[in-house]
Amino acid sequence: MKLTVLRRSRTRAPAGVPGPAKLDRRTRTLTKRLQRGDIAVIDHVDVDRASAVALVEAGVVAVVNIAPSVSGRYPNLGPQILLDAGVVLVDEVDAEIFTAISDGDLVRVDGDTVYVEDQPIASGVRQDHASVADALADARGGMTSQLEAFSANAVEHLRRDQRLLLDGEGIPHTKVSFDGRQVVVVLRAFDHERDLRGLRRYIKENHPVLIGVDAGADSLIAAGHRPDLVVTTGEDISDQALRCGAEVVAHTTASNRSALGRLDRLGLTHETFATSGTSEDAAILLAHAGGAELIVMVGSHASFVEFLDKGRSGMASSFLTRATVGSKLVDAKAVTHLYSHRYRAWLVVLLLLVAIAAVLAAVATTPVGQDWLDEALSWARDSWSWGREQVT
Repeated sequence: MKLTVLRRSRTRAPAGVPGPAKLDRRTRTLTKRLQRGDIAVIDHVDVDRASAVALVEAGVVAVVNIAPSVSGRYPNLGPQILLDAGVVLVDEVDAEIFTAISDGDLVRVDGDTVYVEDQPIASGVRQDHASVADALADARGGMTSQLEAFSANAVEHLRRDQRLLLDGEGIPHTKVSFDGRQVVVVLRAFDHERDLRGLRRYIKENHPVLIGVDAGADSLIAAGHRPDLVVTTGEDISDQALRCGAEVVAHTTASNRSALGRLDRLGLTHETFATSGTSEDAAILLAHAGGAELIVMVGSHASFVEFLDKGRSGMASSFLTRATVGSKLVDAKAVTHLYSHRYRAWLVVLLLLVAIAAVLAAVATTPVGQDWLDEALSWARDSWSWGREQVT
């Protein structure tokens, strides 16, 4: 009798990365409605670090960009962050993709091509670590022109805000007191979560003023802290953070006054800080003008490339703000490093007592030590007897 073996036919899963498409030409707007597993379709020349971090935190599996993620103007940091997080990155995709698909359509990215079911709808350049590294190396050659733009922008910013930077004119007074205190300013940017974990002991021991800048307030709350002050443009921050009980300062510019409308709708009292700089700069200047002893930055930037990565509108203001504040401004990583090598006073005392006890125990085992111990016990008994006689 022959046995017939029936084999099940297996359907091969399509290759590539599938997911619902979410489209928006403004990455900052798109990140607010992304969900884990989405494929982000954007139009973003030179993806910056903050945008890349937001995309990674949203849980996207792929980014389809109709613009070059590294244009060559300067070595921007975003593409490397996306790739390090395992996000598929396809650049310079056909612009028609914005009309070929709609929000929520199930698409698939395979190699350098975007598919709907089995139909290719757009293709571009698939980036990997090697291609991004080469593009960044070439981009470093364009730093001269960026330096020229930086200089011109710095002069313009200083002309507009010289009274603010030099004399503190226009900086609002806050109920929160900074005088002689340490301050932690938190932005939701690259590595901010690890920085906050590293500062846990520092915050517990020093009780610094906690300032959340926009979504940095949400990061503080997520880390188990309550911000003392929130500086916001009204964007990239939750209602929960605005209503957490912290004092609120609305940061406005000539082109953006959205914070005022949102805070009024929520019925929140607030101070207004009008400056052409960034919200991060406004928070630093508030602490500095209030007499802060030390300002610790979480999620901020330090190198010139990171200043450029903020965009031409914000890089000069950040540079000049830091020049104004001077040495009292430090990065969270430096504070974390110092605290990881500190010993608590009570621990040192405990170790010293243990060491003394060990020495005494060793001495007690010797003949001389036994004599000392007998004399000490005899003295203790005599003292106890004398004390009882005095009481009675």
